Amino acid sequence: MVKDMVATAALVPASEALSQLVESIVATVRAAKDVLIEKKSFAELSAYLERIIPVLDELRSTISINNESLNNVVKILEREINAAQQLTSECSKKNRVFLLINCRKIVKRLEDITREISRALSLIPLASLVISSGIKEEIDELSKSMLETEYRATVAEEEILAKIDTGILERNFDRSYANQLLILIAEAVGISTERAELKKEFDDFKKEIEETQLRKNQAEAIQMDQIIALLGRADAALSPEEKVWKYFNKRNSLGNQPLDPLESFYCPITGEVMVDPVETSSGQTFERSAIEKWFAEGNNLCPLTATPLNPATLQPNKALRKSIAEWKDRNTMIIIASMKAKLSSNEEKEVIDSLGQLQELCEERDMHREWVVLENYIPVLVQLLVSKNREIRNRALALLCLLAKDNDDNKVKIMEVHDAIDSIARSLARRIGESKLAVALLLELSKNDMICNYIGKTQGCVFLLVTMLSNSDSQAANDATDLLENLAVHDENVILMAKANYFKPLSQRLSSGSEDVQMNMTKTLAEMELSDYNKLILFESGVLDPLIQLVSHVDIEMKLVAARALQSLSSVPQNGLRMIREGAMGALLDLLYRGSTSCPSLRELAAGIIMNIAISTTNDEAGQIEAPLLENDDDIFKLFSLINLNPPNVQKCILQIFHAMCRGPSAVDIKPKIRQTAIPVLVLLCEQSNNSVRAYAVKLFYCLSEEGSDSILSEHVGQTCIDTLLKIMTTSDDMEEITAAMGIISNLPEGNNQMTQWLFDGGVLPIIFKILKGGNGSSRNQLIENAVGSLRRFTVPTNQEWQRNAAKIGIIPVLLQLLSSGTALTKQRAAISLAQFSSSSTALSQPIDGRGRFWCCSPPREIGCPVHKGICAVESSFCLVEANAVAPLVEVLKEPDLAACEASLLALLTLIDGEKLQNGCKVLDDTNAIDAIIKLLCCSSISLQEKALEALERIFRIFEMKHKYESLAQMRLVDITQRGTSSMKSLAARILAHLNILHDQSSYF
Repeated sequence: MVKDMVATAALVPASEALSQLVESIVATVRAAKDVLIEKKSFAELSAYLERIIPVLDELRSTISINNESLNNVVKILEREINAAQQLTSECSKKNRVFLLINCRKIVKRLEDITREISRALSLIPLASLVISSGIKEEIDELSKSMLETEYRATVAEEEILAKIDTGILERNFDRSYANQLLILIAEAVGISTERAELKKEFDDFKKEIEETQLRKNQAEAIQMDQIIALLGRADAALSPEEKVWKYFNKRNSLGNQPLDPLESFYCPITGEVMVDPVETSSGQTFERSAIEKWFAEGNNLCPLTATPLNPATLQPNKALRKSIAEWKDRNTMIIIASMKAKLSSNEEKEVIDSLGQLQELCEERDMHREWVVLENYIPVLVQLLVSKNREIRNRALALLCLLAKDNDDNKVKIMEVHDAIDSIARSLARRIGESKLAVALLLELSKNDMICNYIGKTQGCVFLLVTMLSNSDSQAANDATDLLENLAVHDENVILMAKANYFKPLSQRLSSGSEDVQMNMTKTLAEMELSDYNKLILFESGVLDPLIQLVSHVDIEMKLVAARALQSLSSVPQNGLRMIREGAMGALLDLLYRGSTSCPSLRELAAGIIMNIAISTTNDEAGQIEAPLLENDDDIFKLFSLINLNPPNVQKCILQIFHAMCRGPSAVDIKPKIRQTAIPVLVLLCEQSNNSVRAYAVKLFYCLSEEGSDSILSEHVGQTCIDTLLKIMTTSDDMEEITAAMGIISNLPEGNNQMTQWLFDGGVLPIIFKILKGGNGSSRNQLIENAVGSLRRFTVPTNQEWQRNAAKIGIIPVLLQLLSSGTALTKQRAAISLAQFSSSSTALSQPIDGRGRFWCCSPPREIGCPVHKGICAVESSFCLVEANAVAPLVEVLKEPDLAACEASLLALLTLIDGEKLQNGCKVLDDTNAIDAIIKLLCCSSISLQEKALEALERIFRIFEMKHKYESLAQMRLVDITQRGTSSMKSLAARILAHLNILHDQSSYF
């Protein structure tokens, strides 16, 4: 009886274990459907596990005795099913790139699990169990099949791993190799190749590596670091902004002068820099092709040591090859960066030679083409298409074609340059060599659907392409055929091309028809709702001259309809520019000046046409205009005088005309001429009851306040004007008007304390705070820039009351946010205000009281600010340390905008003034500011370099800082002593003296 009870107690756990095992298998099979990698292998394991379930059910129902052998089988199965569950979970949740990198390990673990389960099945004591013969056969078959099963990574996975191994082994530093590898990985694991998705996945992969690093052995850790380094060279996951930042960060660290090759770079046989260096058994290195030729000529002794050589023992010198590649890349990057200025040379030969050198570099490597684009050569090359020199145009076309080839981003960049497609299309009408290059470029661009549609709408392009079909150059004819086929995909292109022929007879009838015909045709033109493209085509047909003649007609009705037609046509910027070129302004100004008082709408139409033409001059193409909008000063002042003599609709147009001229190519000439006369008028117009007139007056006032003598603003801007501007900012619905009003305040002379007090009393600080707290965005960036600019006058250290009021409403934390999220100008202005705040901190920091007489009963002494060693607060002492402003300012130092960097550096310099030097240096050190300051020594701004030198001259007075950073700064300082300005040389030498590298009596002082 006791024996039976013991046996029964032993049976219960075994039965339960089998039941739990079945549940675990079911859960594992279900989870295996969600794995991210090796789906086929997991599916095969799942099929085996599903076949095991009936076996376990049979065993559970037939257990009648305590069987030690069966208990061992259950333990093995429990262990392996748990392992399968864990592996399935990992492969469902971990980063996909991480899983792919470890795919060989994954399939190995799958194989080990499968074989251990096979071994467990083979240990089942079939002879002692009462089970069906079918189950016994199934167990034998399962055990055999699982034992023989082999899991393998996919072909794609193996290819990727092989490429990774090769890249690491050969130390492949080519970015395109890493980019292609990252794309292959993305495609293999089902990740989108969009930049944002690639970046997220790669960042998650690095995080996964970091989290598992402690569990890896040293060899695995090294391998993972190598993989991260290899993939980290890819920029396919970078946004355009990150690419630009990464490129310029590297380029700016290289200096400005190419380096000569090291002696070890030269092949002893050829005397040329090596491309594929190999090491012989004698320990000497030669260019592979040169030493192989040496052997082929029957030589078997080392050219240098005369020792016997074995041709079969040539070994690649990978370290030297890497050094040569890095040297070439460095020099190429510097050369590309330095050549842009040469393309603006008046020496045509220099331009041609530079373009030829650029073309050679672009033909060498994809990477060189990328550097050329990052250096913003595309707009420069497009501009060269209008050169009078045919060879320059040809080389520019060839280079643009190279940059556009197989690169959709570059195609869009070319199209986005104003007048680019038109300039290329104009080359179609020139000599065969140039037209051939132009059509090849347009064909490449047309592979982008959006650009293809634009090409079809380009004036005259289609007709020129048709004429090229009979070209004697077969390649040009073939390219023209292919391009026309691409254009014909868009129905609107075909329709527009067909319509182009309609306008020619129309313009002819305007010129030569009877007055009735002219009136009817002009009315038709005035009433037609034409697309911009059709307006361009109509203009091209020669309609301008007859319409200009008709606005001078004696009949008022004829003048009106002709003016309406011209107003419609002038709404297209290209037409407006051509109206200036073709001398239409004289007749239009005459119409405006002499417009009949009995027909006010005629003046309004004339003003509207001139306004459209003026707005067209703000386009990039306007720089090519030979004649100005207004020929002489009399016209300028006469037109401006009409503001006070006309109704609001005409006033608005005239204000817009001058606003456009103050933003266009004539701004440099027009602003000084009208500033003295215009500002008093505009101050009065800002108080206009007509909101639209007031808005345009404020915008023009803003343009004129941007530069010029402060005395004009001080003379005409009084308290009433300031109150009006403040009222506009709180009541207007026009964001541009609010921005302009804040811009005027930003441009008011900062030294005028009376103006500042009026602004302060008028409540401008809360308005500025509200604007800055409202968040940024493309539509608000200029408003925020102007608001931060206006704030500067209230942060000057000469008036701590203004500073305290600004700080009290919470301005300082907002400025810190803008350091991270604002535009470059916003960051610059925010940093200036922070610097001015910080200048007052030393005087405002409260000293810490010493302990009383009975120090044992006193509370612990306060530690105080680490810089000022007193009690600091953001709102009372404006302390940058207390505000946590140091780290954001340091981040601005790393940005490409040099003006923002300089302002940020000025703010940080306030922490190391006088007695604060040692304490401030410690804070700068803790935030990595000193490293960033040292890097500024290589920037292109002399002013910023000088300020960085001033900072380092103070910092390196501290022994700890000198000891820590001298190796990083030394070579940069030496370079400045050789290449810097005289003042910089002296300052750099003084720092080197601190570092004990130069003697105090050096000639540099």
